[in-house]
This record gives sequence, structure tokens and C-alpha cells, in this order.
Amino acid sequence: MQDLGAWDYVVVGAGSAGCVLANRLSADPDVRVLLLEAGGKDNYIWVHIPVGYLYCMGNPRTDWCFTTAPEPGLNGRALNYPRGKVLGGCSSINGMIYMRGQARDYDHWRQLGLTGWGWDDVLPHFRASEDHYAWNDALHGQGGGLRVEEQRLSWEVLDAFRDACEEVGIPKIRDFNTGDNFGSAYFQVNQRAGIRWNTAKGFLRPALGRANLKIVTGAHARRIVIEEGRASALELTVAGRPARASISGELVLAAGSIGSPQLLELSGIGRPDVLEKVGLAVQHELPGVGENLQDHLQLRTIFKVRGARTLNQLAGTLAGKTRIALDYALRRAGPMSMAPSQLGAFARSDPSFETANIEYHVQPLSLDRFGEPLHAFPAITASVCNLRPDSRGHVHIASADAAVQPEIRPNYLSASSDRKVAADSIRLTRRIMAAQALKKYAPEEYLPGARIETDEDLARAAGDIGTTIFHPVGTCRMGADEASVVDGRLRLRGLAGIRVADASVMPTITSGNTNAPTVMIAEKGAAMMREDRRRGGSKAAS
Repeated sequence: MQDLGAWDYVVVGAGSAGCVLANRLSADPDVRVLLLEAGGKDNYIWVHIPVGYLYCMGNPRTDWCFTTAPEPGLNGRALNYPRGKVLGGCSSINGMIYMRGQARDYDHWRQLGLTGWGWDDVLPHFRASEDHYAWNDALHGQGGGLRVEEQRLSWEVLDAFRDACEEVGIPKIRDFNTGDNFGSAYFQVNQRAGIRWNTAKGFLRPALGRANLKIVTGAHARRIVIEEGRASALELTVAGRPARASISGELVLAAGSIGSPQLLELSGIGRPDVLEKVGLAVQHELPGVGENLQDHLQLRTIFKVRGARTLNQLAGTLAGKTRIALDYALRRAGPMSMAPSQLGAFARSDPSFETANIEYHVQPLSLDRFGEPLHAFPAITASVCNLRPDSRGHVHIASADAAVQPEIRPNYLSASSDRKVAADSIRLTRRIMAAQALKKYAPEEYLPGARIETDEDLARAAGDIGTTIFHPVGTCRMGADEASVVDGRLRLRGLAGIRVADASVMPTITSGNTNAPTVMIAEKGAAMMREDRRRGGSKAAS
């Protein structure tokens, strides 16, 4: 067994959170940091070209290629569930949208007893991580690792959709990241001059010359070794060969909402019934591990249009594809610089909601599913998701073998409130598409179909057209209560020397895309770890 030595911090996962943690923790020259990534380097060309997400998702070189269990709420369908398997993690394959969520989200966390996690508390960490192309003020920062820029293209039909939103009471705004994102705007993205800007570029590369930081790729964590009530070592494989890293300080899990609970359960930490089912002895009973899975389900409504320029026509011919390639080669602009969604809108599916509870991702294209050809007819897709779903699922190991995918069961649309929001969201989409601003394009509903009208039928249709928008969170829930997995300082309950610092700690999902909040959690988590170290080390959460 290869001995990787002893480390003050062993960070599992070099994704959106792990790259930030490695940078911030190794900034202290007196500590030694080991960063482990099961995937490879981010040197695949399609990681860097924005439209390359089409070639990274579903590609075992860059994606774990997970699938969900068949979902009753999706009428028995199972979904592909992409998760980054490369330096930068999901920030290397995601939609690049920079979105913090709403102030209400974090103030709710504080109301749950998580002191220090309110909007005013987390805003400085958002600012510290950000490198905004234009703004450096009370809300935005410059000089951080996460580059934020405007997109490098526009579409007349999307401008008309934005005008239509205004007609139905959704105002035009400039910035989604002020704490209240009600309104419509073009998404700002994590790009630099038309090239994807992942956390590996933004946070890991600046730290590569540090003598106290070691990065190992092809390193797949297998089991946490527990001795005398604390994590003493991590067993793993490196390029398929057994290895071991000793933990003199803390083990930090940053493997995401799938990987972090999986590693805990493989180590005998979790629900006894789950562990015993696969033949693992219980090392530490912690029933919340793997529970509380939340995700944003997007309903992909599609409308045929006339007289509009859409990607369906542009990319439908060899000449069009050539123009697109040249535009990117010469100007780093055009469709190859596109995020998967360009225009966003936040709205209320029902006036009774205090703040925006649904988000639109609007695209000048349509297709049956990602990875398949664009439709032959011109169309736009107005995907809409419930920002704060009540449905809860789980992630649990299905085998004691770390190479076997865990069971992922989001339980989409299992809550009646979510089915009601789905029906109302489709109705609001129809109101937008019927607005005067879009009349000249003669929109015609393709999916789910204009004849579907009742709540029950619309909820069933939502199960047919719904798909993940790749935002799983919550499976190592942070909380002030004893049933939570980690406490407000991200320390695992009942065992010393283990923290979790990724999207899995979110008690409730944020109102928007989840990459920026994950980076914030890592920023804040690293600051707390350094502070606790100065005060005398990490203790187990009580």
C-alpha cells in the first residue's frame, strides 16, 4: 500500500468546493494540504469551450455518469445525473451561470439556528470569491478566483421573451445577485473572454507553486479509518493501486452531494439499516447521512416560432456550423460561447409567495434531450423550475464496493405542493408566450401541449417533460439540531477530525443555480477551519 504521508488537511474532491479549500487552507505556510481528485486533469479541450458541456456530460472522462432510480413523479423515468469527474468538478462541465440565490434563503438558514449563515454573514464570502468584470461595490467583488462576465451574444427572440415577461409583471433588472432576484435579465457567467472559467483555473492554479500543497489525481477515496473517536487516516486507490493518507489534523469532504454521503456510508457512518443491508459494520450511527436530497426539476416547455432566428436553423446546415465555428475562432463569441441557458427570469407561480419561487432558463433552441439533434423547426425552450421544492429524496450506497454507484432517488414531484407549483408554472409560461411582445413570432406550444389544462393533467405532463437542472444538495445537512449531519461549523456530529464543506451541507436548497453558493460554502468553511486551528484544533460536533 502506497503511503502518502501525514497531512494537516486532507481534502477529498477537487471540484467547485475542493479547489477553493485547497487554495485557502494552503495559504497558511505552516500547514500541509493534500487534495485528492478521483478524476483527471482539466486538460480536455471541451472543458474550456463553453458549448463543450455537450461533450463533457455523459463522457466518462469528465462525468461520473450517474443515473437516478426510476422516479414515480416522472412517470417511471430515470434521469442521467451528471457530476464532474475532473479537476474543477462540476464547474468544469456545468452551465457556468453565476447565481447566489436570494437573501431569504440564507436568512432562513440563520432562523434554523445556524448562526453566522444569514445573508449579511455570507455576502462577504461571495464578494471574496468573485472577480466581477465591472462591479466592485457593497454587493460585488473583484480580485477573487471566480471570474464573472456578461455573455458574448444576444438573440432577438429572447429579447422579445423578456419584453413579454414585463407585460405579465416580471420587470427587467440588471443583476440577479443583489439578494432579491425577482425579474428578468441575461445570465452572467463564469467565463473569461468567451472561455469557461472553472475553479481549477480560478483557485487551484494560483496555488500550484506552494510547497505545502500536494494534488493527486486518479485518487478514489474508499474508506475513512476511525480510531478512538476521530478520523486517523483515509484509505484510497491512486491509479487503481491501494494507498493511505494519514490525517494529523482534519479530513474535509468536498465530494459533493453524491460523493460525500457515499464515502461516509462506505466508512460505516450513517443509518444502521443502510449499512447493514450491504454488509458493513456500523462505526458511527448518524441517521441523517444521505437523507434530505433536494434538486431543481426543470420543466422544458417548447414553443415553435415563425420568423425568428434560433439555433435550430443556424446549426442545421454545414454552412451555418462553419459560421458558428469561425465566429468562435475569431472573436470567442457566438453560439460556441453560449451557456446552456442565456436568458433568465425569476417570478412567482402564485401571488401568495413572498419572493420569487420559480426560475426560467430560456434558450433559442429546442431538442428532445441534451445530446440529441436539434429540432428541424425553429423553436425556443422556456425551462422553468421550482426553486424551493418540498419533495425530499436520498442518496445511499447500494454496495460496499466504492466503484458501485449509490442509489440516487430525488423523489421529484412527490409533494402535492410541488405538483401545484408545476401546474401553475406551465400556466404562467403560456401567459408569457401569449403576450403582445411575442405575437409576431406566432408561438405554438409543442410541449407539453396546449390541450393539457387541469392541475392533475399538467402535473402528469410535468413528469413527462421534467428533468434535472443538476443542482443536488442537502445530503449531509448542516443544522443546529442533533439530527443534522454537521453543525454550523461544518463539523461531523460525534466524530472528531471530519468536516463536510460542499453543497451537501445545505439544509435547504438556494433559490437559483448552486455553483456560486458551493464556492461560498468552501470560502466560509476554510475561514472557520483556519480560525478553529488557531484556537486549538477541531473537535467533534456534539
